[in-house]
Amino acid sequence: MNLDRFRGSTVALITPFQKDGSIDRKRLRELAEWQIEEGTDVILVNGTTGESPTLSPAEQVEAAEIVVDQAAGRLPVLGGAGSNSSRLAAELARAAEKAGVDGILSVAPYYNKPTQEGLFRHFQHVAAATSLPVVLYNVPGRTASNLSAQTTLRLAEIDNVVGVKEASGNLSQVMEILRLRPDGFLVLSGDDAWALPLIALGADGVVSVVANQAPGAFRELVRAALEGDWNQARELHYRLLELMELNFVESNPIPVKTALAMMGRIEEVFRLPLVEMSEANREKLKNALQRLGMVRQ
Repeated sequence: MNLDRFRGSTVALITPFQKDGSIDRKRLRELAEWQIEEGTDVILVNGTTGESPTLSPAEQVEAAEIVVDQAAGRLPVLGGAGSNSSRLAAELARAAEKAGVDGILSVAPYYNKPTQEGLFRHFQHVAAATSLPVVLYNVPGRTASNLSAQTTLRLAEIDNVVGVKEASGNLSQVMEILRLRPDGFLVLSGDDAWALPLIALGADGVVSVVANQAPGAFRELVRAALEGDWNQARELHYRLLELMELNFVESNPIPVKTALAMMGRIEEVFRLPLVEMSEANREKLKNALQRLGMVRQ
């Protein structure tokens, strides 16, 4: 399989809602089309940034079908398929495959705090449920357990486990994976601010939040880094760094959805337990967007 198509800038697409809380299908299509027009390399639907924990399995299928249909083969689509139930994660992977996605992103089980052997068997179970490429997602800050480098490399021996989205914040761990990974195994940054340094160390791209707001500029940053144009990559990195950081001043995706509402692209609607951004942080976000020319003064 050609894994190069999963390199570069992957947007972790938000899920827009209507005022009644239902999925805004029209704006989901518009957001997907905007990403394609701006040159984003891959779209991830039903990730954490898409509020997947509050989407029903049927809604996840619907969202995936909409994005796949809008993409129409113009770029790859990854489908999120994660749960702290291995059985449900496998069911979600099968449903995402049926919906037409090109690959699966599966987050480590949260809350259960499995052992490394438990993590291995969980992802082994998910990978066996689908014929699609599977990208692991390690984000200890949300899952309360860390997928170690050794376990990641062990999972990399499974034919359709093709990469990892690494958001551990542990540089030594990521470097160990990069140093020992088999040929073709993808390492993607799970943090926007880490994209440039990790690509410098050999990583293949990023699964991004800020690409929701600045898809073209962030794609340029990633592409410049992958091509070794470090001056261009650094310039774009520092231009967008404040926004990258503000996107996590409150729980993701609260800031990024607030920003997109300010930009007129969505209604500002969240599903509980996520709520509106505080006024103080909202003002900081608005000022940053104005400095970047993304909203009017």
